Amino acid sequence: MTHPIIQDLQQRYTAKRYDASKRIPQDELEVIYEALRLSASSINSQPWKFIVIESEQAKQRMDATFANKHQFNQPHVMAASHIILFAHNPAYTRDDYAKVVDKGIADGRTKPENREAAFGGFAFAELNTDANGNTEAWTKAQTYIALGNTLHTLTRLNIDSTTMEGVDSELIGEVFAEELGGYKCEVALALGYHHQTEDYNATLPKSRLSREQVITIL
Repeated sequence: MTHPIIQDLQQRYTAKRYDASKRIPQDELEVIYEALRLSASSINSQPWKFIVIESEQAKQRMDATFANKHQFNQPHVMAASHIILFAHNPAYTRDDYAKVVDKGIADGRTKPENREAAFGGFAFAELNTDANGNTEAWTKAQTYIALGNTLHTLTRLNIDSTTMEGVDSELIGEVFAEELGGYKCEVALALGYHHQTEDYNATLPKSRLSREQVITIL
């Protein structure tokens, strides 16, 4: 199939080694950041923060979070152009949703007199809140929508990436406590340009289950 979307998805793969000499141009970073901001989420909740690790100092801090485990992902921290921490709000509340509602009013999506009615969608958040006010099973899922959107955006820009669930959420929470502000990071994304000779995954054929195995048309 020759459709551009399919070509993007055929091209995309997980980079295993990065060229530390290459950095993503600022104009393309701006596209990535806007794609993150425009990502979809349940009830437009946007229960996330995206912490971009760019400077050498920030990379050193991130490198330190691999002290105890998941060291197989550690080389990406210093070699990739950027690392993005995908963080979710583990206790999403009505006050959090109020920010979404009020932004909708400011953008002209919701009329001011309909503000209270706009909170109707928050019922779905309440369905995903346990007795202790914990929402992270739901909010974490939203970050993966943003992650998928970002992966396709990067492919369109010919930028390589590596999704890293192998991160130490507890240590990240300590090292980046100020930036996270109570949010929790359990997945990160390395992005940059793969190493031409050391990235063994770049030349391997793509492998997926057949359409018949994963799609049922009724």
